[in-house]
Amino acid sequence: MKIYLNREPVTGPWGGGNKTVSRLSERLTAGGHEVVYSLVPNIDIIFCFDPRPNSRGEWYQNFIDYKKSSNAKIIQRTGDLGTHGKPDLTKLVEFSLPFSDFVIFPSEWAKEKSGFDGGKCAVIHNGPLETFHSFKEQKDINDKIKIVTHHWSTGAKKGFKFYSLLDRVIGNNDKLEFLYIGRLPEGLKFENSRYIEASGDNEFLAKTISQQDIYLTASEEEAGANHVLEAMACGLPVVYHQNGGSILNYCKDYGIKFGNEIEMLKAIKSIIDEYPLYKSKVMCYNNTITNVIDQYVEVICDLK
Repeated sequence: MKIYLNREPVTGPWGGGNKTVSRLSERLTAGGHEVVYSLVPNIDIIFCFDPRPNSRGEWYQNFIDYKKSSNAKIIQRTGDLGTHGKPDLTKLVEFSLPFSDFVIFPSEWAKEKSGFDGGKCAVIHNGPLETFHSFKEQKDINDKIKIVTHHWSTGAKKGFKFYSLLDRVIGNNDKLEFLYIGRLPEGLKFENSRYIEASGDNEFLAKTISQQDIYLTASEEEAGANHVLEAMACGLPVVYHQNGGSILNYCKDYGIKFGNEIEMLKAIKSIIDEYPLYKSKVMCYNNTITNVIDQYVEVICDLK
């Protein structure tokens, strides 16, 4: 089949969506399919990762127009609902879903939040690269407890006020340390925490995360949060925000949720107090991006 992906793989410190594009492209090509990144003639499947214009200016309306004069079918993966300050994307997703022949949601929360009320669809949880499973091990908590988070986006809903609070707390607590990996909003600087800038080295990221004890995320309304999946694959229990969206679907068996700053600190303490229990649970997390791509390819082949 000739399959059009409306996003091209890129290198560097990009989020989980790009990793999924890369793996799907590789898998389809290895399976004998032709993968294209522009609306050339004779496309069988249009796989939409994002209904907004790509680098060529092709967007969802172009897909609708293409279908009118072809037998192509549209699969839409709703990896982003625009909940992080992108209202135009939210409206575009609402507009485009009814025109899609099949919709893939990365979480139960994303399906519910989208308002999808019919048609063919599947909930397929995101999965981390296998690299993130490579360094995990069953071990005791460090004497000086290591807390970590990582974000490539600097959006307001990533929870920076909570990370700033933890930075202040550890300034008066010699039993805790905090590591932030990724990008920081302009003007934000931690006084007591370690900071590592974002890079595209997944092996370094996996090894670094696996050396920590507890993963903290204060991100809210994530349609398909890959950062927590990477943390769990590294063997870290997760302290997560109760408004995390997909994070609740992904992490409910592997950590503790919180709603405010005080609850966050209590959740961290609870994980510390019962660390062997939470560590053992998260060591059982075994999903990978390969499992996800297998399901995507099955959808593609079944639809045609």
